[in-house]
Amino acid sequence: MTTVGFIYPDHAAEDDYPFAEELLGQRLPVEHIYGTDLHAVPELLDLGSEERLAEGARLLAKHEPDAVVWACTSGSFVYRWDGAHEQVAKLSAAADKPASSTSFAFVRAARALGLKRVSVAASYPDDVAKLFVEFLDRGGVEVVAMSSEDIDTAAEVGRLAPEAVVELAVAHDHPAADAVLVPDTAMRTLGVLGAIEERLGKPVLTANQVTIWEGLRLTGQVPPCERLGRLFAEGR
Repeated sequence: MTTVGFIYPDHAAEDDYPFAEELLGQRLPVEHIYGTDLHAVPELLDLGSEERLAEGARLLAKHEPDAVVWACTSGSFVYRWDGAHEQVAKLSAAADKPASSTSFAFVRAARALGLKRVSVAASYPDDVAKLFVEFLDRGGVEVVAMSSEDIDTAAEVGRLAPEAVVELAVAHDHPAADAVLVPDTAMRTLGVLGAIEERLGKPVLTANQVTIWEGLRLTGQVPPCERLGRLFAEGR
C-alpha cells in the first residue's frame, strides 16, 4: 500500500482526504500547519514559507510517506513559477522524499488529460486568482475565462454547501474551455466531482482531487477510480 503525506493549511476541507483514502485503498495521511486564514498575498507567502513546510514534513515523518505534497494552491502559486519550484525542492529536502504542491498538480493533471484551454472558477479575490492564471500560463495551460468569487478566508470556502460548489463550477464554464479548474483546497469537491462533470460534459479538475492524484503520481501508483472524475479514470 502506497503512503502519500499531505501538508494541509489550517482546517477547512481536509475530510476530502479520508474520503479518497477509502475509495483508492491507499494511505493518505494529513498533517496541519497554521497561519493567518486569509487569501491575501503577504499571508499566503508566510503560510507557504520554508519554515512552515519543514514543520509539516516533520509532522508527516511518523507516517513514513513515500511522497509528500503541499496541499495548498494559493500558498504555492503565490511564489510564482520559479519560486514554487524552489519551495517544492526545499520541501523535498526537508522530508527526504519526492515532493510537489497543488499548483504543479494542476499543471501536470492538465497535461495528463491533454487539456490546452481551461476556465478557472476561483474562490479567491481577483488579485490572487490572477496569479493562478499566470502560473497556469507558465505551465503551458491557456486560461480562456477566469472568475473570482472574492471570498477572503479558507474557512468561508469550507462552509460552502455541496450544491453551491457544483453551481460555482458549472456557472463559470466557457464554450472554448476543454475543462473547468476549481483551485482551492479549502473547498470540498470530491463528493460532487461526478455531478459537476455530468453537468459540464467535460473534465473538471479540483484542488484536492489533483493534489491526491499528484502525490500518487510521484509514487508511480495511481489506481483508477471513476468516482474521482475523469482525471482518475483517464489521466494515468
